[in-house]
Amino acid sequence: MTASDDPTLSRLGATLAELPKRGLPPVDKWNPPDCGAIDIRIAADGTWFHDGTPIRRPKMVKLFASILRREPDGTTVLVTPVEKVSITVEDAAFVAVEMAIDGEGDARRISFRTNVDDLVPVDSEHGLRFAEGEAGALKPYLHVRRGLWALVTRALTYDLVALAEEREIEGVPWLGIAAGGRFHRIAPADAA
Repeated sequence: MTASDDPTLSRLGATLAELPKRGLPPVDKWNPPDCGAIDIRIAADGTWFHDGTPIRRPKMVKLFASILRREPDGTTVLVTPVEKVSITVEDAAFVAVEMAIDGEGDARRISFRTNVDDLVPVDSEHGLRFAEGEAGALKPYLHVRRGLWALVTRALTYDLVALAEEREIEGVPWLGIAAGGRFHRIAPADAA
């Protein structure tokens, strides 16, 4: 199904076109003092917790998500112009919950919506990477911003893997997905 066939996917694509107009706080330019850790945890399923209790206000979660930054040492922090606090992230900072596909092969465009309504196209700045999960299960991730990644849901993983093809790169056959002008490698074809 393409974006033009489904009103929800069309809406996603239209909103995606406006992405450059949306502004996020310039957390990469802020250098406030480190105030230590705070008891905020992002669970593997994308649920945010504070002091062990789920944060039920979506606007609050979206606000926190907009000020996330990954530090060079791998720590994930919430940062404002006046303070920086570290939080716990069990797997990925975000979860990719919706996907739109348009086109085929090298001209294919894939876009995702995250659990905090970030709209992210797969391209040179927002690549896909694949890791091995429990019992050898495939875990795809999408780069969202500032070294922060979204885990692609299991349901979307099946749709994504259905797009896989084999290509030879430097004499080695690879399985991967063409999108956003790149070939995103999954695994060597002989290992799959």
